[in-house]
Amino acid sequence: MKKYIHIFVVACILTPLSSIAHEGMWLPSLLQQLNEEDMQANGFKLTAEDIYSVNKSSMKDAVVWFGRGCTGEVVSNKGLILTNHHCGYGQIQSHSTVENDLLTDGFAAQSFGEELPNNGLTVSFVVRIDDVTKSVLAGVKDGMDEEKRQEIIKANIEKVGDAAVEGTHYDYIIKPFFYGNEYYMFVMETFKDIRLVFAPPSSIGKYGGDTDNWVWPRHTGDFSIFRIYADKNGNPAEYSEDNVPYTPKYHFPISLNGVKPDDFTMVYGFPGRTKQYLPSEGVSYTVETSNPIKIAMREKTIAIYDKNMAADDAVRIKYSAKKARVANAYKKWIGESKGLKRLDAINKKNEQEEMFAKAVKGNKEYEALLSKFQEEFKAIEKYQLGRDLYIEELYYGPEILRFSLGFNALKEVSPNTPEFEMALKKLKNNAKAFYKNYDLATDKEVFVSASSMYSDAIDPSFLPSSFAIAKEKGDFEKLANTVYKKSIFCHEEKLMKVLNASQESIYKKVLKDPAFVIGKEIYDMYGNNIAPEYKKLGEEIDLSMRTYVKALKEVFPNREYVANVKGASKQYWSDANSTLRVTYGKIEGSEPRDGVQFKYYTTLEGVMEKRRTDVPKTHEFYVPQKLMDLYKNKDYGQYGEDGKMMVCITGSNHTTGGNSGSPVINAEGQLIGINFDRTWESTMSDLMFDPVKCRNIIVDIRYVLFVVDKYGECPRLIEEMTLVKNQ
Repeated sequence: MKKYIHIFVVACILTPLSSIAHEGMWLPSLLQQLNEEDMQANGFKLTAEDIYSVNKSSMKDAVVWFGRGCTGEVVSNKGLILTNHHCGYGQIQSHSTVENDLLTDGFAAQSFGEELPNNGLTVSFVVRIDDVTKSVLAGVKDGMDEEKRQEIIKANIEKVGDAAVEGTHYDYIIKPFFYGNEYYMFVMETFKDIRLVFAPPSSIGKYGGDTDNWVWPRHTGDFSIFRIYADKNGNPAEYSEDNVPYTPKYHFPISLNGVKPDDFTMVYGFPGRTKQYLPSEGVSYTVETSNPIKIAMREKTIAIYDKNMAADDAVRIKYSAKKARVANAYKKWIGESKGLKRLDAINKKNEQEEMFAKAVKGNKEYEALLSKFQEEFKAIEKYQLGRDLYIEELYYGPEILRFSLGFNALKEVSPNTPEFEMALKKLKNNAKAFYKNYDLATDKEVFVSASSMYSDAIDPSFLPSSFAIAKEKGDFEKLANTVYKKSIFCHEEKLMKVLNASQESIYKKVLKDPAFVIGKEIYDMYGNNIAPEYKKLGEEIDLSMRTYVKALKEVFPNREYVANVKGASKQYWSDANSTLRVTYGKIEGSEPRDGVQFKYYTTLEGVMEKRRTDVPKTHEFYVPQKLMDLYKNKDYGQYGEDGKMMVCITGSNHTTGGNSGSPVINAEGQLIGINFDRTWESTMSDLMFDPVKCRNIIVDIRYVLFVVDKYGECPRLIEEMTLVKNQ
């Protein structure tokens, strides 16, 4: 039966929220000493132990690291988890065909037996968090050679971690905080049988597409539903038909009460990476060098994808997830650069550094730090750009180069051995998956575009010979014609014919292949000429950063150096590093530009206002007839509010990549929504947070339930959940 908790409200005490701290991503294990008092003063009605506890079940036991790149939350005692549609997009795409297009039409499993397994997908819970700084730094001394220091730390991490999980099925992650001044261990429990349960059609889950990405007002039902399966003892297990739905230690109750301005909110998840302490030189490189070339390269690739996807449904399905992967960071970087310029971030950093220089004048350990930064960032720039371009070319550029490089694995094994047979089998399986989502014509266009731009931007000393010749002749089209005509990797039939020949001949043919030759040139140039120097110079910067952050905490114990940044936290917090964090703020609208004021919510009416008529189902502003009928009849069930269907809301919580899918929780610890984005004006918050402008975007949990129940006609999932209603 559906579970409700009815709360009879007799009186309500309103707590002023004007002093609430919005900036910061806090370790849940440290909330009691750092944040509990402030959180409660600003409306939170529970305790730090309700958020994180090792002695009893707590909210941490319902937060999962989804696919090691997003976050999810458990919402039933049968292992049901919510995350974003874009987080589950790759899995939804993998189950889609032209004939059974789950991306376009959605998916609803009407029974446990219909739930779809996903090879390679995992979710991980945090069992506990330990401060292991003392143990990890045992034997480390001031002034020690950095290479020796890292060797000691690496050995200590292995020793500490192995001891922590010995005799269990847990694993561990130990990561540096404050650039290696502190270390924390996360003991993890990882589940490997994760099944797709529900996905809205893309016309809901991806409504607005790339046009609305990173933009408010937003009208996207960005959610998908999966389930954790375990063995009969409740332990992690590989996929098996004998596995059963997992019974969690805790699951979130879900509020049907909605939100109002200034309501306390908390986001609990695994934010990816921030760089709040980056000096002015690093910010300058981001804004003036790195972002512009990466934006330009991806803009061309996206245009190629759009053209070919629009022309062919098969290409559309093959490249939907790829395009989303390329487009997401592309638009984020545009907003980030604009936001940093608007904030005058480089000058603000310079002002902070002037304050620092005055404060440490005469201190032999610290006074040379800023001049060292100037030297170090200047020295690393061409290697940093070389690395950025290498990633854009090999990981986001033409797929054939990256795919062909995988066959270098055959070099490590001898023909006619069991090891060779095993490697060959794996490569054949990889090839099958590759060609399922590959289009030669699209990839060839990307090759011409990405490779020519890569060659123009990279330092000439790092240019592979094949590209140097093509650049000199000004003809990457000719190079592409040669590669895509002659390469065995362009066609599955060609490749399989080679792989089924004598084992002695396979690697010889791979070595001569034009795609492999170019891919290996790029790979070797990076490995031999860029990576070693980038690593060495990067370690020097890391050492300076470690000393810099240590110095900041000593000379500005209350973080006074950010006094000129409105709303900045007075407490130090460590940059995000894909570990479990809590950020808190409030429900809040925004004023992103002069004369523009946004409400904190959007409704289904806005979906209809954006709707395009006479467009295909795959269009980003297509609205299904069924959703239009539900809107017309105001058939919102128990999920509507005053005759409206809320869709998205905004809060002033400090989030970043990795927070996608994170639970958004109210003052009572109830789920009110799923975090899925930031506004475009907020994307600079990875480097500098501005509470006046920064807003996170949340899909209202009531819209999620409405889509599942009324649109998807899957009430069995609602019946699993614990719903909370005020009376």
